[in-house]
Amino acid sequence: MASTFAQLLVTQLRDLGVERIYGVVGDSLNPVVDAVRTTEGIEWIHVRNEEAGAFAAGAEARLTGKLAVCAGSCGPGNTHLIQGLFDAHRDGAPVLAIASHIPSEKIGTGFFQETHPETLFRECSHFCEMVNSGSHGVSMLHIAVQTAIAKQGVSVLVLPGDVADQEVDGPLTRDLATDLGRVQPAPEPVGRLAELIDEADTVTLFTGAGVRDAREEVLELADRIKSPIGHAFGGKEFMQYDNPFDVGMSGLLGYGACYEAMHEADLVILLGTDFPYNEFLPGEERNAPKIVQIDAEAARLGRRVPLDLALHGDVGLTLQAVMPLLTREKSARFLHRQLKAHHKALTGVVSAYTKNVERMTPIHPEFVAATLDDLADEDAVFTVDTGMCNVWGARYITPQPKRRLFGSWHHGSMANALPQAIGASLAFPERQVISMSGDGGLGMLMGELLTVKLHDLNTKILVFNNSSLGMVKLEMLVEGLPDHGTDHEDVDYAAIAQAVGLGAVRITDPKKLKKQLAEALATPGPMLIDVVTDPDALSMPPKISAQQIRGFATASTKIVLGGGVGKMLDMAAANLRNMPR
Repeated sequence: MASTFAQLLVTQLRDLGVERIYGVVGDSLNPVVDAVRTTEGIEWIHVRNEEAGAFAAGAEARLTGKLAVCAGSCGPGNTHLIQGLFDAHRDGAPVLAIASHIPSEKIGTGFFQETHPETLFRECSHFCEMVNSGSHGVSMLHIAVQTAIAKQGVSVLVLPGDVADQEVDGPLTRDLATDLGRVQPAPEPVGRLAELIDEADTVTLFTGAGVRDAREEVLELADRIKSPIGHAFGGKEFMQYDNPFDVGMSGLLGYGACYEAMHEADLVILLGTDFPYNEFLPGEERNAPKIVQIDAEAARLGRRVPLDLALHGDVGLTLQAVMPLLTREKSARFLHRQLKAHHKALTGVVSAYTKNVERMTPIHPEFVAATLDDLADEDAVFTVDTGMCNVWGARYITPQPKRRLFGSWHHGSMANALPQAIGASLAFPERQVISMSGDGGLGMLMGELLTVKLHDLNTKILVFNNSSLGMVKLEMLVEGLPDHGTDHEDVDYAAIAQAVGLGAVRITDPKKLKKQLAEALATPGPMLIDVVTDPDALSMPPKISAQQIRGFATASTKIVLGGGVGKMLDMAAANLRNMPR
């Protein structure tokens, strides 16, 4: 029986397990929206900006591992998608974007709202093609969906509105491969890996998101070779909890002894990580350790630092293959030394702001994050805004087996946390979902508060309200520049939330923080928690270069000479306890 391509598209997506499409209705997208209206088992999720819809779809895909879908109308509607699609694509989330287009006969004429989406989305997708007819769309839909699933990223289907209305025959019956296999490593490089491990007196493992399904194998190897385990932010939620070999995180957000453990080892093994900051990795310096990288995506091997061994394979399968080949027993002295250094670092740095802070106002953001960590559910989903919220999430939210913690790890977009929380709440309405939002990020996509209200989501939006772009301020300081344009007038976000019908509370007294936060988290339905925090609480990376120190000192001098001595003293007082001794 004939139906429109739009109806076929929506029906097929529903049959593949897609439960919702995120977007804004209108124009060339109307045939698809109407098909959703008449199809049971799939719903339209109205957002206020298509960017938020793409972020939400990416979050749903990351949490469920299944295909998620967003859509945008022609011209500005689908160009709004691009920020969230870049984020989903770079984080390996299987997302299908329906980018509707102007009438096909008008393409190339400079028509109203004309863009070229098949060119625009190339950089943030594995597949991006335009549907030329209804029958052509049947093949294109299959390829788009299979590519998004197989390559774990974004596919874009460009769909002129008139083509969406064309009639096609029958449903799409082609089978899809949704249960993906794992990459088995070749025997020769596995044998070389065993040799390198046996030759080394000391080994450090550095893990990323690619260890998600290999946690037990990583722990078994660490125990076998007495190795400390560090992680990038992507590996934190999978490796930090119940890990007796944990030495923390490296990078700009890092803490603990991870940096030292990597640089002092004879051999560093990078497991499922595409950690981009090579200045924090061992390199070509004198007495640098040998480096091995294991990844299921071969294109990532060696693109950050030179490798002594590049090993293509699933992390879990590779470690299973190498462990029977190891012959040498190793001393635990190196591991114990790094664990001791890690404990000292945590005692002196990570916990500094969370002790004796009940009388300090404005409230220290570290105190807020630590309190949130204590109060949140064991299976809570945390979405984290880019900026200083990344630091508080990295340092104070404790992973647990059922918790999830993620943000815009690779794209680094502002305003990601709230729309990602929307996707998480829709995918898992029974779980506690907490958006750790900066006031800068919330302000950028604040219209999505209306989305939370419209769909009555059980989303808790915790705003670290410091009236400042804190990470940008730190960037300016380490570059030797006085911060400019980073501080803004105070905004009462709780009042704004209440005005649109959301539950809200504004917290300004640190003595009341725990009680008010607990009550807000326990309140059913949407809730905005506006916590006024210290704008001078800035994070220092675990390893500070001479150039960064010079920059910070230069900026301090410029601020003092400009009459801002009080501001600089406040900042120094707020960060003194966090400086490495």
